Amino acid sequence: MIYAATIFLSSFLLFLVQPLIARQILPWFGGTAAVWTTCMLFFQTLLLAGYAYAHATNAKLQPREQAVVHTVLLAAALALLPIAPNAMWAPTGAEEPITRILLVLTATVGLPYLLLASTSPLLQAWFARARPGVDPYRLFAVSNLASLLALVGYPLAVEPFLGGREQVIWWSILFVLFAVFCAGLSWSISGKKEEKKKTMENTAPPRRADYLLWLALSATGSVLLLAVTNHVTQNVAAIPLLWLAPLTLYLLTFILAFEGGILGFNLYRAEIFWTVVLVWLCGMAWMLVDSRYQFDLWLQAGMFLSGLFVGCMFCHGELYRARPAARHLTAFYLTISAGGAIGGLLVAVVAPLAFRAYDELGISLILLAVLAAVRFASVNRFARWGSLAVLLAVAACTTYDSSRFAKDVRVSARNFYGVLRVKEYGGADRSYHLRRLVHGAIMHGEQDMVTDGRRRPSTYYQTSSGVGAAVVAKQAKGAMRVGVIGLGTGTLAAYGRKGDVYRFYEINSQVIAIARTEFSYLGDSAATIEVALGDARLNLEREPAQGFDVLAVDAFSSDAIPVHLITKEALGVYLRHMKRDGIIAFHVSNRFLSLVPVVARLAQEHGAHAVLVSDKGKDGDDDHTTTDWVLVSRERSALEAAEIEAVSPETPESKPGWRTWTDDYSNLVQILR
Repeated sequence: MIYAATIFLSSFLLFLVQPLIARQILPWFGGTAAVWTTCMLFFQTLLLAGYAYAHATNAKLQPREQAVVHTVLLAAALALLPIAPNAMWAPTGAEEPITRILLVLTATVGLPYLLLASTSPLLQAWFARARPGVDPYRLFAVSNLASLLALVGYPLAVEPFLGGREQVIWWSILFVLFAVFCAGLSWSISGKKEEKKKTMENTAPPRRADYLLWLALSATGSVLLLAVTNHVTQNVAAIPLLWLAPLTLYLLTFILAFEGGILGFNLYRAEIFWTVVLVWLCGMAWMLVDSRYQFDLWLQAGMFLSGLFVGCMFCHGELYRARPAARHLTAFYLTISAGGAIGGLLVAVVAPLAFRAYDELGISLILLAVLAAVRFASVNRFARWGSLAVLLAVAACTTYDSSRFAKDVRVSARNFYGVLRVKEYGGADRSYHLRRLVHGAIMHGEQDMVTDGRRRPSTYYQTSSGVGAAVVAKQAKGAMRVGVIGLGTGTLAAYGRKGDVYRFYEINSQVIAIARTEFSYLGDSAATIEVALGDARLNLEREPAQGFDVLAVDAFSSDAIPVHLITKEALGVYLRHMKRDGIIAFHVSNRFLSLVPVVARLAQEHGAHAVLVSDKGKDGDDDHTTTDWVLVSRERSALEAAEIEAVSPETPESKPGWRTWTDDYSNLVQILR
């Protein structure tokens, strides 16, 4: 059927462009997961605009007028192809990132995305006009099936085989095909004006309570989606594979709910599903408060991703139960999209301003529990009282998690780049006094505030670490110039001597403020300290050659180096800033990703040499931080210095069959541990 085919193609392109375009602008904004959350806000807002366009043109315009307007807009969208962000939009470092991302997306994919977003409700309305009496809501399941295939296919079939430019070209070709189909359908239905008047059922309009219910259910599903996405990507790289898993499950629930049944069985039935919802709410609430499993990725991901599926199945199943007659179809979809946009706005914009932690996850569980209590109250007595008990339990767990998060916290701050906490242990009047910087759940440096320990490099930067050995090796040759990508607490400045220059690159202004006020590494250093605000890669591309003796690549988004800092082009930029025998130190410590072969391959591509320094510490030394650093240099002799040999360097493993990571290509799947 041409309607189903066009809706399928539009939804496939609609969701394929999301990771495609987000991946291209990710390097401009530090590789943080907040880029995806902001993109989701844009996509949900444009989805709302598309649904509003479909609702307004269907209600206000005659079929022929609608065909003319839609064809003109399709032609305008074709004129904007191919979609690709222009380099003029790349930030300099001082811009507010959320606004910049929204502007980039609007200029790049705004009109094509709006037209794709309007297609499903618009064509369902046309279908209802052309075939009165046939349920058009099943086309919504077709739409979500195509969206699901796009999301699953991107990390598995698109990203591993096509570069960014090729992805843009193929997407644009498919958009041309979609535009032809859509324009043809708009004109084929343009003569159905009288038939619409005679056949559309005369039903009462939805009540205000109906609109509020639709809005609440859709907004809760959206908040739950983004809150769970933030949660599961805090400790792993901000790469589309991990963004897409929650969105895939979210769309799957739409498919299952709006298909109405599979093999004659309706998967969502409130009288049965209420027990599933309440059990998973309890499970997710427990995971918030049981710190034993905080770093168990597979248990955390399994619990919260399955919980996301159950929660959204409830929200979308209830939406399907509360759907109106086909006459009010576009108003129904408009309200659902408004709820999605509200959820995106709350998580992407309001939460970073209102909260100092990722409190939206607990709040989303409370909202879900409230809706469950309301909707299940009429199922039976057990469901009613069980829902109320679970609501109280979820609220208690959320409150406890929030209070525990603030324990020992001296300073807490949140912005686009995440949650920062300075935790303090002991004090000046005790035998120990320690401060630690934590980003999300990951420690990003600490300092012993006792006098004899203030100037001692700690954690990932001790003299037994790869970067520590590299710095000490170069110190033997006199005054030196050191570059550091990622400031943290500024620990590496502890190595600074008079005559040395340490230049730090940091994208987050809050990190700079905390390093200067809560830690003393920068202030105590005898070296000249320089701090450059903005994405390090962009800054280094714009700067003249710095002549670094050592460059530490130590910027972390959650628990991994942002991908754009670990590509062939990135290493080329770094080498331009190095002395001939300079050493680039990549911090590749990670519990879930094996980044060593990636860096080893990059070094081979540039004809450079590499060694791996794994600092495991000594048995019984609980204070030692385990680290992995890969040291890269043009000169083999630089890596054979006595100071580096003393820390037992190894030859890093390289995978001959792997494709080199570039700005156009990376593959997370192949490096999962």
